[in-house]
Amino acid sequence: MEIIKRKSGGLVELEIKGRLDGYWADHLAKALDDEIRQGSHHLLIDLSQVAFLSSAGIGILVKFYKQLKSIEGSLSVSRSSEQVKKILELSGLKEVLMTKAPPAAERLSREQSAQSPVAPKPPAAAKAIAQIEKAGALFDVYRLAPESRLQCRVMGNPALLEGSRFRKEHCRTMEFPDSAFAIGLGALGAGFDDCRGRFGEFIAAAGAVAYLPTDGTNIPDYLVAAGAFVPGVQICYSVACEGPKAQPFSGLVRFEAKKEAGSVALAQLVEACLDVAGTERLGLVMIAESAGLVGAALRRSPALDASEGAPFRFPRIRDWLTFTAERAYTRSVTLVAGVAARGDAGALTPMIRPLGPVASNGGKPIAGHFHAAAFSYRPVQKGEIDLKTTARSLFENQALEGILHLLGDDRAIVGAGQSEFVRGACWTGPISEIVQEGNPG
Repeated sequence: MEIIKRKSGGLVELEIKGRLDGYWADHLAKALDDEIRQGSHHLLIDLSQVAFLSSAGIGILVKFYKQLKSIEGSLSVSRSSEQVKKILELSGLKEVLMTKAPPAAERLSREQSAQSPVAPKPPAAAKAIAQIEKAGALFDVYRLAPESRLQCRVMGNPALLEGSRFRKEHCRTMEFPDSAFAIGLGALGAGFDDCRGRFGEFIAAAGAVAYLPTDGTNIPDYLVAAGAFVPGVQICYSVACEGPKAQPFSGLVRFEAKKEAGSVALAQLVEACLDVAGTERLGLVMIAESAGLVGAALRRSPALDASEGAPFRFPRIRDWLTFTAERAYTRSVTLVAGVAARGDAGALTPMIRPLGPVASNGGKPIAGHFHAAAFSYRPVQKGEIDLKTTARSLFENQALEGILHLLGDDRAIVGAGQSEFVRGACWTGPISEIVQEGNPG
């Protein structure tokens, strides 16, 4: 099989030559997947040089048609051989996959004519109010509810993690509605006794809660709100932010790494969002295509028997914590949530750590606390999108692969660096109030 790529504006056409059967279907799937990962959401497939199309080939076309349609993209067959057209007609897919052939001057073509070919234009996206170039990435800024502010609650005492000293009196049940997001140490279950052996990293956003149990299964679990049901979480400690029900976030920041950069680090994303929001304390939820996550997760619950030296002292740290020796989940889509502060963090101080050397202009250092849930890959829809709709679709349609507390690994030579992302959407809000509930430690 030979695949020839042609591009015009936001539209890409792949011309296929050869057989599209069970053997070659995977090659087409890889080519389509690569195009989507590079940010192409409107694809044309030229099958005029394909003599045979099997069910395996049809399956690939339908799979990517559905994937792109779900994010308001498109995939269609621009031209086909008579044999392929007949197969698509008999399978009932001609009207779904085949476009009406546009005039020659309006179609991507391998011939170079005096009149420049004009490709069918993809649907127009909502217009950003500003575009910024920073840290090797382009940022599009959308205004959501400029007056919205987040109230932040710091609950519990993270110092009890050292020595595995969490007990029933330190824990509580919390519910996080659509207008809230949270991260911390918690579990899904009926109460402390039920959750005692499973407390681990959790993330809550858009009415969904996911966590990584520490009972040895190492399989992430989750609950999603439905009707009047709001998931409850048993928490040891957490940072939670909530804004107005109508729209908790003041802005949406879309980003995409420039081709020469390839990806953008978490610290650089956070710095850009702080600058755009014009604030020193920020709450953030992000859905992004990952270039690799760096972080850690608990392997044992800190609510069992007290254990001196756990979980941070060597050599016991190896029994208590899992670290990413290199970037993980490099081909995933991620849901990330957390808080950040530049300079004085107030009551957030016990919960946050330096994110990395990002203040290139000599400004104040940035600290934060972020958790990430990694899902099987799907492209993130472009433009102004809704957090609840997008996040729910991940839980409903993708496989939840893992959960990490994001950390920077700045060890010389062997360090994995920071978590990095290719493109995505950040919902942001200034933190106007921080309330401490429980012993800050």
